Amino acid sequence: MCGIHGIYRLDGQAAEPAQLDAMGHTTRHRGPDSAGQHLDGRCGLGMRRLAVIDLAGGQQPLVSADRRLWLVCNGEIYNYRELRAELQARGYQFQTDSDCEVLLHLYDAEGDACVQRLNGMFAFALWDARRQRLLLGRDRLGIKPLYLLRTPQYLAFATEAKALLALPGVHAALNHNALPGYLHLGYVAAPDCLFEGIEKLPPATLLAVQGGQSQQWSYWSLQPQSLTMASEQDWCARVATQLERSVQMQMVADVPIGAFLSGGVDSSAVVGLMARHASHPINTYAIGFAGGTAEALYNELPHARRVARLFGTRHREILVRPDVVGLLPKLLWHLDEPLADSAFVTTYLVSEFARRDVTVILSGVGGDELFGGYRRYLGGHYAAAWQRVPGWLRRAVATLLHTLPADRHGAVANRLRLARGFVSSVALDADARYRSYLQVLSREAVAHLLLRQGGPGTDPMALAFARAEGHVEQNRLLAVDAQTQLPDDLLMLTDRMSMAVSLECRVPLLDHQLVELAASIPQAIKMRGGRLKHVLKESLAGLLPHDVLNRSKRGFGTPMGAWLKGELAPVLKRLLSAEVLQRRGLFRAEAVHRLMADHQASRIDGTDPLLALMNLEIWSRIYLDRRSPEDVAAELKACLN
Repeated sequence: MCGIHGIYRLDGQAAEPAQLDAMGHTTRHRGPDSAGQHLDGRCGLGMRRLAVIDLAGGQQPLVSADRRLWLVCNGEIYNYRELRAELQARGYQFQTDSDCEVLLHLYDAEGDACVQRLNGMFAFALWDARRQRLLLGRDRLGIKPLYLLRTPQYLAFATEAKALLALPGVHAALNHNALPGYLHLGYVAAPDCLFEGIEKLPPATLLAVQGGQSQQWSYWSLQPQSLTMASEQDWCARVATQLERSVQMQMVADVPIGAFLSGGVDSSAVVGLMARHASHPINTYAIGFAGGTAEALYNELPHARRVARLFGTRHREILVRPDVVGLLPKLLWHLDEPLADSAFVTTYLVSEFARRDVTVILSGVGGDELFGGYRRYLGGHYAAAWQRVPGWLRRAVATLLHTLPADRHGAVANRLRLARGFVSSVALDADARYRSYLQVLSREAVAHLLLRQGGPGTDPMALAFARAEGHVEQNRLLAVDAQTQLPDDLLMLTDRMSMAVSLECRVPLLDHQLVELAASIPQAIKMRGGRLKHVLKESLAGLLPHDVLNRSKRGFGTPMGAWLKGELAPVLKRLLSAEVLQRRGLFRAEAVHRLMADHQASRIDGTDPLLALMNLEIWSRIYLDRRSPEDVAAELKACLN
């Protein structure tokens, strides 16, 4: 695990080591153990290493015995032992025990098709010196990031966008074409980036550069399968087998390893399977928030404790009242791009806590997207039932829901909030209805908010729906999430917040073979009778008790909406004041202030749009105004006094 970076000169000039040094210095938090680089004429490769496998011999760049192939790779190749044995049988000699060295020899043996053989999370750059060809690649699900900067003179790449800003003549500027998409979804979907001129290499994509020309193509997509099983039990047995294989494979490390544990189905399954294959108690980590009713709703420590006792883990937990004002500038610097998902705060805090003991952590991220863990996947199911309700009663319920306060920080209030959103969108077609569940702001609201409309840009949701055309109903929605929110929100924040503290986070539920299996499960079985994660829960029935399998789901976030009405209200007002909005020149002040007032009065739940706007302004102060996170934090803290 590390941060990689490099440059390919399209103008034929030599790559400069000082530029590699500057990029590497920016991402030293990703690889505190060592640094390395290789320069060969127009191409330069660099890396910062967090040593996880082959601590002594796995330094990068890795090089083939004939010194023709050079590699920097961020991530882990989980099936490297099988590939290594196969390649050795074919006559290849290995110089290290690094998992990434298999990629060098596999490329030599099979060319670009080598990525089809890899099981893992990775972003890599491979320099073929004989062909003077650079090959960049990213894993199938987009677990590991890769940013690109293309100019007439060179192509540069880096694990984090901020490393590209370290290059001479490159300055941070806002990509106005990406701004509407950010406000609409709460994140910036690939290939777009909020930095002007920088782009993301999409998941499951290869990019080859040779002779000044580049070619980019996708090597994998989530396709509906035509697998047939005799019974639901067969599906459950296959899921259980594949999940256990994935967890066992991802436990390989030469450093201390642990797991995040919330007490939910996904993290509990990972911990239970780790315990089954470990020779000593597993290290587990959980987090809760201290405070009032809103904080208590996000406190899952009792549930995590229950699972920890069940599997005899070495359990550690932390109850926090975070200094959010001090944290946000620092975390937004690490994120590269702002998010409207408060889970990045929680993920950072629990990562920082776990890093005191371990270097590698396993997480349950991805289970909801694979097996149907969100209520929004049942929108069609509920819509059909809603249409059977008499019209007069539907109208009365809709009127009543719109008169009730909108808030997410209470069990009953949150259900009413969700019901209100459902009723408001039930008449839309299936795609538009699902979009309404995911959006932070409607596209109409975004247009009203912006002073300056962006260019045509891309509509990642529309593209994802088009690519998921072969899937049916609920499986189609899962496929859309796997292309959008999963890589560009959840996996992005997981990578940045764990690597901010030099912690490698692995996600065994996103093993691509398990993903393909989950995509093939008939929807009538996957969420039978409207039960979320039905197949996954049934497959885990022999591992987890009934109360763990059937506990109500709670998101891994923070009570941000309550904080914005309370302790963070002065910060919000300062960041989104009329003066600030006028100076920034992006938004209509009256629209922003109406949003703030409606949230404060609980006429709407404005948590996500307000967080999107607040984080954007903090991000702008750091990157566009070139202020340090510490300076911005000090200013914001001052307005609390």
